Amino acid sequence: MPVALRWGDMDAYGHVNNVEILRLIEEARVRVIWRADVPGENLPTAMLDPGVGDVLTVVARLETEYLAQMPYSRASVDVEVWFGAIGGASFDMCYEVYSPARIEPRVLFARAVVTMVTVTAADGRPTRLPESCRAAWADYTEDPVTFTRRSRA
Repeated sequence: MPVALRWGDMDAYGHVNNVEILRLIEEARVRVIWRADVPGENLPTAMLDPGVGDVLTVVARLETEYLAQMPYSRASVDVEVWFGAIGGASFDMCYEVYSPARIEPRVLFARAVVTMVTVTAADGRPTRLPESCRAAWADYTEDPVTFTRRSRA
């Protein structure tokens, strides 16, 4: 999915800051799982209501691997998103952030896995993921991201 960069995403080194890459991933996540407030803009995976309700989704874990410096571009970067695992109250969302789709060569800038947990708003305890989410997300579940093995000294 295309996600736009902003001029302010650059840091003093002239590339998109690592924290801003996490914001790009966050934007993709919101589009994939939350219902849009504009008719006709929902993805088939958008099953959750944004904002505070009875059930919240919270980040439990985030792992990111940065593979190349991302220069600023007015063209939107291409963020590929899929589900790597769906558990009882949690799910893993996988991401690969690429250079803009129509610009060659295609460069993989970063990959990430975010583990989300559904919790009740009342007490913050984990609660079972709704069956509607499981059904909608099943067709978008693939093998999880494989990170490059870290060498240990």
